Amino acid sequence: MIQPSHTSHTQKALLSERINKLTKALCDGVYEREETIKLCLLAALSGESVFLLGPPGIAKSLIAKRLIQAFDNSSYFEYLMTRFSTPEEVFGPLSIQELKDNGRYVRLTKGYLPTAQVVFLDEIWKAGPAILNTLLTVVNEKTFKNGSDIDRVPMRLLISASNELPDEDSGLEALYDRMLVRVFVNRIQNKQNFKSMLTVGTPQEAVIPEGLAITDAEYHQWQQELDQLELSDQVFEKLYALKSLLEESVESHGVDIAQTDMYVSDRRWKKAVKLLKASAFFNGRESINPMDLLLLQDCLWNSPESREVVQDVIRKFALQHAFDQQDVEMQIAHCREELSDIQDELKSKFGVALTEESTTGLLKKHVHHYDISGAKTYTVGATSGLVKLVLLQSNMSVSESEKGDSRWVYVQKNELERVIKEGHGDVYGYVNQNTNMCRMRFDLDADSNLVIKDIANRAVLVSIVTSFGLDEELYQAWVERTESALKQLESAEHQLRKAKSDFHGALPHSFVDEEYPRQMEVSLQHLQQQLESVKTESEKAAFRFKSLNQYFS
Repeated sequence: MIQPSHTSHTQKALLSERINKLTKALCDGVYEREETIKLCLLAALSGESVFLLGPPGIAKSLIAKRLIQAFDNSSYFEYLMTRFSTPEEVFGPLSIQELKDNGRYVRLTKGYLPTAQVVFLDEIWKAGPAILNTLLTVVNEKTFKNGSDIDRVPMRLLISASNELPDEDSGLEALYDRMLVRVFVNRIQNKQNFKSMLTVGTPQEAVIPEGLAITDAEYHQWQQELDQLELSDQVFEKLYALKSLLEESVESHGVDIAQTDMYVSDRRWKKAVKLLKASAFFNGRESINPMDLLLLQDCLWNSPESREVVQDVIRKFALQHAFDQQDVEMQIAHCREELSDIQDELKSKFGVALTEESTTGLLKKHVHHYDISGAKTYTVGATSGLVKLVLLQSNMSVSESEKGDSRWVYVQKNELERVIKEGHGDVYGYVNQNTNMCRMRFDLDADSNLVIKDIANRAVLVSIVTSFGLDEELYQAWVERTESALKQLESAEHQLRKAKSDFHGALPHSFVDEEYPRQMEVSLQHLQQQLESVKTESEKAAFRFKSLNQYFS
């Protein structure tokens, strides 16, 4: 039972490799048209149509001529539409003989669109209704009504092109809607590519190594096989999330999407799924994955304006939703927020907030007050009558001789009273369990809370330990919330590992624009760095929260 499965997997890998080699051969010598050729090949392999939008003279017909070479012994039809074009020029002339002998209107279709496998129609919107209505049936049903006969049309790929979109209310919406893949083809942008185009040029035909061109039998077999691929519930949820993002981009402005050029018909979504299945199949997989969904960038726009919106939404989807990156971000944020809330409660409960009054007389002075009569006293070495101050925030240590967090300090009670009265000042005391005395600097923050400065001159909130100790119930509640926050961070870590694994498992991808995986890789690296930073920060905070009962003892 194991061997057939292994063989099947090997065959899928070989097919993917073959399609990659075929794509490279088709793209050889072509400048800045590689992504378009890949998409056109994928459209051909899924039996869908392509619309190229772009100015004249930018090698749109070259793309179609290259694509014909992907198929073995295939036929090609090309036509430049004008408003004077007739059905005879596209579908073939009427047979005079058949009309004379049998009184039947039958077209001689050999060499015309009904017998071609790859079709290129330039300036398509200039054609008249007679041509476009017949073309709609051909695209829809892959059939051509010839007299009383209905002939199967072998067309695998229709590439239409124009430098404009069909006019509104022109009646062309139905045909335009059936052109699933839409690509904006621009002039060559890169300077070196432009020079190469001028000096080296691009041959009309590519050199296809033997054994790469697709035979009729292979094409039809693959069509049946890729139809069996599944859209899993998990990937459907992501597809639906993408659909929702698109709709929200419009409806957030209080506009019904059906009334805008962002509207995507149910038919179009269904056709798009077939393209996604083809993408999975020719990448050697048995099901659609989130990376395939990025191909919808070239399926869901209707105008240059909507194209920009779709690109923005797809980019957002790629960087935040495709592999659940946003879920990881939210878990990290929730952990950070929960620990921050505990920190705020700690400050509110135990911070030393001084009150202030101004003295009267010639020399006005600001005097601060705080009642420390309930402060618990300690003895360190031979020094007694010390007050213990707990540091409520992470710090760089308040002593040059100590590394890492200072957890608490001991100072003379009368010295602390002086600092409180003046609102700042230097005091000698002890840090943690160190019995060597060192100098410490106190100040007030913007909220008049007493702070101690660490060696990086950052203000660290302090609390005075009283004989009442720590409220056990409050302490336990903080510990539980801290544990819960850390578990959320653990979950984020696990989910990020899965996201990275799923992302790398979706590569390499033969059809998606290479820029997307690059950006996604960088995004995942940033997420990893963010997680590591928050983890370090959170573990320090958690240790401090859990140790409060010891600090306040």
